Amino acid sequence: MTDIKKHIPNRKCIGCRCSKPKGQLIRIVKYNGNVFVDKTGKSDGRGAYFCGSAVCLKTAIKSRRLEKAFRMQIPAEIYNTLEELSSNMEVQ
Repeated sequence: MTDIKKHIPNRKCIGCRCSKPKGQLIRIVKYNGNVFVDKTGKSDGRGAYFCGSAVCLKTAIKSRRLEKAFRMQIPAEIYNTLEELSSNMEVQ
C-alpha cells in the first residue's frame, strides 16, 4: 500500500522572503479596497503573508512591502494588529 502525501502549499513572507507552509503564516488581505488580517486564511481577495517575526515586520514596514503588494496606503491599525500577533507568537 502506498502512502499518499497531501500537498502543502508554501507562501513567501513579506518581511524575510522565506518560503514556509501556508498554515504557519499570517495572511493579510485586500478586498474591495479594505485591508484586514485574515485569521481563517480563506477570505476572498489578494493576500500577502507574514511569518510573525518582529524583525520581519520591521523590515516590511521600513521597505513598505505591504503598500507595494496592495498598491495602496496601509492603515496603522493593520500594523498594530500584526505587532500584537507577532508578540503573541514569540511568547509561545
